Amino acid sequence: GYGIRVVISAFFADIFRNNALNNFVLPLVASDDFVSELFASIEKNPEMEVEINLPVQTVTNKATGRSEYFEINAYKKHCLANGLDDIDFLLANKDKIEAWEKARK
Repeated sequence: GYGIRVVISAFFADIFRNNALNNFVLPLVASDDFVSELFASIEKNPEMEVEINLPVQTVTNKATGRSEYFEINAYKKHCLANGLDDIDFLLANKDKIEAWEKARK
């Protein structure tokens, strides 16, 4: 891969969002204002950094110090944080799934 872990925009189509998450890329939706500020910071300094804090769901423009909260589905957040795809998640919960199935019989 290219090492891209996050894509920041003011909007993503559902198909892109789902495909990105399935490929371990965070499609981070930020306000138009925040995205514009990121572009301005990059124009001033192409080496500027952006910090993503997945556990608390914030994105920070390190050039200005401004942070913004972002939304993410709890399941997909767990999978991204733990490097799990859907199959890995199911396999990790195999015992719980089998116990649930057994209780339903």
